[in-house]
Parts: sequence; structure tokens; C-alpha cells
Amino acid sequence: MFKRTWVVLLIVLTVAALVLAACGGAAEAPAPTEAPAAEPTEAPAPTDTPEPEPTAEPEPTAEPEPTAEPEPEPTTAPVEEALAQLVIWADMTRAPVMEGLAPAVLEEYGIELVVQEVDFGDIRDQVKLAGPAGEGPDIFLGAHDWLGELYGSGIVAPIAIENEDQFVGPALQAFTFDSELVGIPYATENVALIYNPELVPEPPTTWDEVIAVATELEEAGTVKQGWVMQENDAYHYYPLMTAFGGYVFGVDADGNYDATDVGLDSEGSLAAASFLDQAVKDGHIMADVDWDTMHVLYENGDAAMMITGPWSLSRFNDAGVPYAITTLPAQAVDGQPFMGVQGFMINAFSENALLAEAFLNDFVATEETMQAIFDSGDRPSAFIPVIEATDDPDITAFAAAGVTANPMPAIPEMGAVWGAWGDAITLIFQQSADPVEAFQNAAEQVRTLIAEGS
Repeated sequence: MFKRTWVVLLIVLTVAALVLAACGGAAEAPAPTEAPAAEPTEAPAPTDTPEPEPTAEPEPTAEPEPTAEPEPEPTTAPVEEALAQLVIWADMTRAPVMEGLAPAVLEEYGIELVVQEVDFGDIRDQVKLAGPAGEGPDIFLGAHDWLGELYGSGIVAPIAIENEDQFVGPALQAFTFDSELVGIPYATENVALIYNPELVPEPPTTWDEVIAVATELEEAGTVKQGWVMQENDAYHYYPLMTAFGGYVFGVDADGNYDATDVGLDSEGSLAAASFLDQAVKDGHIMADVDWDTMHVLYENGDAAMMITGPWSLSRFNDAGVPYAITTLPAQAVDGQPFMGVQGFMINAFSENALLAEAFLNDFVATEETMQAIFDSGDRPSAFIPVIEATDDPDITAFAAAGVTANPMPAIPEMGAVWGAWGDAITLIFQQSADPVEAFQNAAEQVRTLIAEGS
């Protein structure tokens, strides 16, 4: 573990000094006040008085015992030395893992690790408000596709990782914005080809083979559909489009998405649209299929193949349906799914940004912590040693299908794509437009929306 003890010590001392300064010094006891001197009075003039008769000497009385002087009460309570704090926002799944690091962080850095549980779906909106106000966390967990909004608002800070070579390449790329790494990934998710091994003993490796298998099963009356896909679903359609060489946005030399290069009407995208259109015409794909219908068809044995992600595993297991997971079919090139990534980000408004980066390198980007995070969830790890050590065949299969994945574009312009792209797919399912024209029109709509938004 790479230690920055002297850097951390300097940071902690600085923060502690600021905390003590904010608390203020001890109040001084008030100075004692002098009792006012009595005004002198004039003695009365002597008068002649008779001599007093002698009287008996009084019996001596015992001297009173001296009373102890009371100890003065302290005027102020002693000031305790305040510990520097590092605050993390994490969801209920990852919060316990972070809390488990607190004793080691206290021992190593001498600081208090404060973990605050926030619903994953609320973190982005809350950090957008709290961060600029100086009330947010030092570190927060989130999804890479938040970056289009957070990076543009100056809310995330660049991060240097000491062991980048131990992270999945597409996962690091997902947290790279304008050529700056702004997050440390911990989990990935992507789709793969799911097939029923009782109906499809050998999974197809190309889309031509998918059609061949579907034709054989459908003609034999074994299934209603060889493979099933939901309508108006660009996310799950993307692996088919990329297999024919299509793309959404081009990339520059550094791998950053280029919003000026819209690829929905590229040669490969139009070829994929024509392939889908022919599959609908041949009865291999049905219209009016939503997410639930797609699963029901597969679970009932009416469909032999589908594309989905690890979020469907619990449903397959609950239904007791046979399934196997394999890489996405190729065609002109390998099929490439979108990859979604979750990771740790540093609040750019934090006064502890350097301390946060040191903590992430020393305590989070380690096999122990990444393994604990993986054990707490159901997504492939973004940390290669954890992937290689797992004995879960489903997670291993999804990770293998993600080797060719492209990070889902996090640039703001992606918001202009989904609607037009999904509509073009629906028109093909419904056989309401020529596939080439549908995708050409979609591309023009995207370019217009991007231009209007710039």
C-alpha cells in the first residue's frame, strides 16, 4: 500500500489547526475587584468618664478552628483536541464497507472517517446543492454517467490512481472526462447474450448464426421466437448496432466522445437497422414487446435467446429457468455493449481533497476493500484481481462480455440521443418506416437538438 504519511500528517495538522481556531481560545478569568476603602470618620472629643470598677477576668474561650479556603471553581472547561474528519456519502450497500475502514484510518492517519448513508438515487442531486455551499461530503459514490452534469458544474475533482493497471480499462475510461480521471471505479455492469442451454446447446457467435438458430427452432415449433428483444430499447439494441460497425458518437485521439461526430446514420448503423428490419419481416422479432414480456417469453420457454444484464439474474433464479451467459454476437466486428460504472468521486469544493485522494489510494484501491465491495453487491468488480479471484460463473461471464464494452457516453449531448434513437427502432419494429430513412432522420434530429442546446 502506497503510503503518504508525511503528506497526510501535514494535511491533518493543518485541518486540526483550522478546527481549533474555529473553536476559539479559552475565556480568561475576570480580574479580582478591590473592595472600596471606607471613608475616614472623625473621632469624638474625649469626655471625662469615671474610672470603671475592676471586674473579674473572663474565662478564656477556645480559639475557633480555621476553615479551609474553598478551591476556586475553574472558569472554563478544558479544551479537547478536535480530530480532523473525512466525510463520505455512500448508499446502504457500500456504507458498511466504508465504516469498516474507520479504525484503520484513525490508526494510520489520526483522523475520523465519518460515513453518512444516503440513498444512491439521491446522492447526485444532494451533492449538487451541498457541494458548492461547502456543506457536502469530501468523497461520494456515484455512477459515471452523472459526470456530464457534475463535471460541467465543477463539482468533481481530478484523481490520480497509483495502480491504474489493476483496473478494467473501460471502467477507467468511463470516469475519464476531458482526458482527466475524475473517479475510482469499483463496479461495472453490461449486458450479454443469455440463452437456454436446453434449447441452444452451442451459443451463436455471430448475428447470422442467431438467425440460423432462430429459424431452426421456430420452424420446428420448439419456440415462438428464437430470440426476443424489447421495442424502443436503444440500450439493449446497441450491441447489435456495434457488431455491424455502427456507433453513437465518434471518439477523439484520447478516447473522449466527440459530439460533433454523430454515427446513427453511419454505414454500420444503417446496416444494423436493415438487419433488424429483415428479422422483423421474417418473424424472428415481434413488435409490442416490453421488458416484462421479454422475460415472460424466455421464462415460459417461448423464446430461446435474449440480451440482458446481471439485474435479471434474480428473476431467472426465482423462475427456475435454465440459462447460460455468453459474449455478444459479432458480425463485421465484435459486438460491443454499453458499460455502466460506479465509483468514488472527490467533491471539488472539499477542503480535504488531498487527504481524500490519499485515502482512496491507500484504503480503497486495494484488493481487500474492492473484494469487500464486490461481496456486498451483485455486479462485476472493476478491480482485475477481484475478477480473477471470483468463483461466480455468472459474474465471470458478464465480465467477459464486457471486455469489448464502450463506456456509456456521459457527455451532456447524450440526452439528445435516446429519444430519437429509440423512436427509429420502434418504427422498424412496427414496420412503419424504411429502416435506412428512420435512422437517417434520427441522426438529423440528434444533430439539430445538439446544435440548439449549444
